[in-house]
Amino acid sequence: MSDESRPRRRPIRVGALAAALTATLALLCCTGGAGAFFLTDLGGDGAEQLTPASMECTGDFQVDVTGKMPRFPQYGERQLRNAAVIIKVGQEMKVPPRGWVIAVATAMQESRLLNLANRTVGESQDIPHEGVGADHDSVGLFQQRPSWGTVAERMNPAYASRKFYEKLVDVPDWEKLPLTVAAQRVQISAFPDAYAKHEELASRIVDALAGGAARTVLIAGQEVCDAAASGEIAASGWTAPIPGGVGSGFRTASRPGHDGVDIAAPKGTLIRVAATGRVVFSDCDPDRSGRHSCNVDGWPGKGGCGWFVDVLHAQGIVTRYCHMVSRPRVAKGDIVQAGEVIGEVGSSGNSSGPHLHFEVHTDGDTNSRSAIDPVPFMRAKGAPLRSIG
Repeated sequence: MSDESRPRRRPIRVGALAAALTATLALLCCTGGAGAFFLTDLGGDGAEQLTPASMECTGDFQVDVTGKMPRFPQYGERQLRNAAVIIKVGQEMKVPPRGWVIAVATAMQESRLLNLANRTVGESQDIPHEGVGADHDSVGLFQQRPSWGTVAERMNPAYASRKFYEKLVDVPDWEKLPLTVAAQRVQISAFPDAYAKHEELASRIVDALAGGAARTVLIAGQEVCDAAASGEIAASGWTAPIPGGVGSGFRTASRPGHDGVDIAAPKGTLIRVAATGRVVFSDCDPDRSGRHSCNVDGWPGKGGCGWFVDVLHAQGIVTRYCHMVSRPRVAKGDIVQAGEVIGEVGSSGNSSGPHLHFEVHTDGDTNSRSAIDPVPFMRAKGAPLRSIG
């Protein structure tokens, strides 16, 4: 795909207070497509946007509850120690790392990882605590109500974590559910979509505290590092969109305007969405002549992404999938789950042969300046894109 004469892209921005999803369509060539949209439940909460992590997946996932805590600008030491307790209990109960991510994300939403008393529950204020809440009669890290145990029990982080996991593992197929669905089945919250925005940071916290454990996938009963592909989902909630090797890389010397990577694959290979999110574009990108001619194979210099899909994920991450063989299987506004098939590999648009052009953008924006190299990003999620040369 040539990136010469690429039209200027308009940014996509995530608005935390918007009540509905809206989009203005202005499709562009090969590495492009653009618009503005607003999303309430997947867009994050003002926390620092992520950058690709460098945490290695060690295979030794033991967490030290009393040791030195890593640094995160969003949370202090006592909050991270609470996260360490949550993970430790999960390990002791032999819950897979996906459960640790779900539990940490849930506590992030419920209490900001603080062991909260409650101003309406007098007994709770006599027990060591890290803040005072006011949600009915809920207390502790997970804001559990009296049916979960005594006040003292619910304000014991280890007890509260154990009760959460006991209910989580009773949820059918909990490992395959989107995080927000699994958490809601346990918590029965008044705000069921609120957990999703914490998945990204929860995964990074689990990685930092437990040796990259969020980068694992359960295969044949074993936690395997960096192997989420072909529909298998890492504990981080991510999977590689297709198996295959990266041929043309991100912003190479010969293609400095190439804002993604090209992954070679036979025509018809299933393309899976890399993580749970919301479809914000699903359309035929016009070529340089303004024609919507995506139902035929393209050629170098034609321009356009062909049939393509953009998906918005938690914390303003956008993934893009270009050159599909036919109209995508999903439509704008659809909620898609990690690993869900959204189309098939083709060669529509500005293309010299069947492949997937895959991009990752930050800040809820698909402008060129927001693009990051998908290779280290996906490796940090435990879903690496393999190099073929």
